[in-house]
Amino acid sequence: QVPLVDAGGGLVQSGGSLRLSCATSERTFSTYAMGWFRQGPGKEREFVAAISWSGDDMMYADFVKGRFTISRDNAKNTAWLQMNNLKPEDTAYYYCAASPHGLGMDARDFDSWARGTQVTVSS
Repeated sequence: QVPLVDAGGGLVQSGGSLRLSCATSERTFSTYAMGWFRQGPGKEREFVAAISWSGDDMMYADFVKGRFTISRDNAKNTAWLQMNNLKPEDTAYYYCAASPHGLGMDARDFDSWARGTQVTVSS
């Protein structure tokens, strides 16, 4: 497991952008696939995006394709989620997570989780 700290959430108007970050001090960061999940009010946690350990491969939930971009820099032990054209339905608590099992969207494969950051999109 790796300790993760995510940040970058906030209040933004519909159509706006935010960039979430997820960092660790652990050098093993480069061996983990990274992912973002979210949980909206009254909803279950859902997969948003994931990136392989190398950064060469990404996966996205259908509802964010074309709007969100996941990236990472292993030299900085940091991953990001760039969120553009935000919609009110994107309002949720966003969590980054790390998986030792490779690229995937199943939350059960992620064994390290950050505390989360709130994203609120006003209409």
